[in-house]
Amino acid sequence: MGNFHPIRLQTMTTTDTMDTAATVAQSIKCIEAGAELVRITAPSKKEAENLLLIKNQIRAAGYNTPLVADIHFTPNAAEIAARIVEKVRVNPGNYVDKKKFELIEYTDADYAEEVERIQQRFTPLVSICKQYGTAMRIGTNHGSLSDRIMSRYGDTPMGMVESAMEFLRIARFENYHNIVLSMKASNPKVMVEAYRLLVTTMGSEFGEYYPLHLGVTEAGDGEDGRIKSAVGIGTLMEEGLGDTIRVSLTEDPELEIPVCRDIVKRYTYNKPTETRFGIEHEIKNQKSKIKNQALAVGCVIADYSKLDTIAPADLQSIGYIYNEDLDKWNIADTAADFVFTADKLISFNLPGTLQVISNYAAWKETTDKDKCHPVFEAQEFLDKQITNEELGKLNFVMLGAPQVNTQVYTSLVHLLKNNTALAQQVIICAYAEEKPTLAGLRNVFTQLQKDGVTNPVIIITDSSWQTVDEHLINYSVEAGALLLDGYGDGVCFGMGNESYKILAASYQQNNTINAEGRNYVNNQTVEQFLNNTAFGILQATRVRISKTEYISCPSCGRTLFDLQETTAKIRNRTNHLKGVKIAIMGCIVNGPGEMADADFGYVGSGPGKITLYKGKEVVKKNVPSEIAVDELINLLKENEAWIDVQQ
Repeated sequence: MGNFHPIRLQTMTTTDTMDTAATVAQSIKCIEAGAELVRITAPSKKEAENLLLIKNQIRAAGYNTPLVADIHFTPNAAEIAARIVEKVRVNPGNYVDKKKFELIEYTDADYAEEVERIQQRFTPLVSICKQYGTAMRIGTNHGSLSDRIMSRYGDTPMGMVESAMEFLRIARFENYHNIVLSMKASNPKVMVEAYRLLVTTMGSEFGEYYPLHLGVTEAGDGEDGRIKSAVGIGTLMEEGLGDTIRVSLTEDPELEIPVCRDIVKRYTYNKPTETRFGIEHEIKNQKSKIKNQALAVGCVIADYSKLDTIAPADLQSIGYIYNEDLDKWNIADTAADFVFTADKLISFNLPGTLQVISNYAAWKETTDKDKCHPVFEAQEFLDKQITNEELGKLNFVMLGAPQVNTQVYTSLVHLLKNNTALAQQVIICAYAEEKPTLAGLRNVFTQLQKDGVTNPVIIITDSSWQTVDEHLINYSVEAGALLLDGYGDGVCFGMGNESYKILAASYQQNNTINAEGRNYVNNQTVEQFLNNTAFGILQATRVRISKTEYISCPSCGRTLFDLQETTAKIRNRTNHLKGVKIAIMGCIVNGPGEMADADFGYVGSGPGKITLYKGKEVVKKNVPSEIAVDELINLLKENEAWIDVQQ
């Protein structure tokens, strides 16, 4: 792992580690799905000791895939496991330090004394790893930083990095380097910033870099879990960072591997020839300074250019449902703001909030210039200005990555900067046709920023892949990476003709089951899929909140209830609560710490028992699991976070 070796794929078992047969069977299932590392929880000495039996049975079955012991609170378990498996993962937030959510004032002397205590407790594990040739992952989690780190650095990427660096310095002092590091968070923005800062810190302090394991923790399930993971992991991999990955889904562990593979294959033949460690990003709020009331924050443009005709029923795919009897439109929270019709005209009255974008020639034929706007290629737009032809209230101007630094670009920038009235009417649509697409798009934004152009910019991203997961990952990486860094005022997702036909045909079967046996994409149109994906990415990047967010752990041997079933129950009851963040955690290890970003929490506290949280505050303890979902609903109501479903 590391350097120019392949990017490795891994997952984690969800069985009870003391159930040897189940853990062996699930590990083999994951290996056969393509896992190159399998992580198994070892929360205490007995589970750590049982790893030997598990390993021997897996090896006897003919599988040599490395096993990783997942350690949280018990150094003794880590020291046992390090003698058995190929790798141990320790969390510096709770390996020696405590996490009691207490704010403690540390003097420099107190702080140094605690670091010394960590060195004394951690060094024996380092020595065992050296002796047995065992690798180690120093895995920081945003939600489980210790009280000591929190007191000095707060709940920040800097705190995450320092937490890992303390352990890394001890390992280096002992001349132990068989190490990989991770900076996981449920918020992709925090996760990406932490990894970037870690790389910069290693470079400035050591002048060398250790391999990185990438992942977004508690990503959830279905499309949202895949989007959130791809946004975080893909952003970093586009920068040449990452040596092993895990997609943490609240699904069976073997289903994580195809998603990992879909992410990694984007880089199989496109690894950077020069590793861009220490890449500096000026992460500011890059949003446009020129505002237009027609643009929502994080606006969504639906591409209807591939439809032969457009009828009122077609708008249901993008959140507009027409009731013919009442002559009334119902508008969803995830309703697109614009629809691109290319050369087609819409002959019916549009819903109040929806507007149309069409090619210039078609736009000239429309009678409703208030709700319909033209789109131009950059040169075409300049030509219209030269001949003083009529323009729209809003004018969408396509600007491709190859055009930057050409005369077309220079002329467009000059026009926008010297004609303030016109600039108020122009929205730039940035696109890149050549690979790597994200690098091209980023160059457009960087150059516009350098040249002082502050017009709104729409991110235009197409996909020529075939499967749902491949498309999700493509859009999540190419648009999500820009949105995370504050670039872009909206998105428009398209699809190559062949890809569109393949996906449309699969939806027409009304029983779309993808290669992994999941069936979460039924009864959609391509346009609905693209619209849902756009809003999912905007939510994952915290640009536009349009639905309930679930921070759901991927389950492991510590889980105290059926996570998939419970997550589905909670989602079914609460998915209408726009903007509410609900954490669903299988055990106290992944409980109050990991759900740091949530408004409410549902955490396993014992067999058949649930503890409910408001933020990080315990509200109800040991609630029987049979009534726990109802009690969660009551908690939401008590805190005015509940609204009744409108019929």
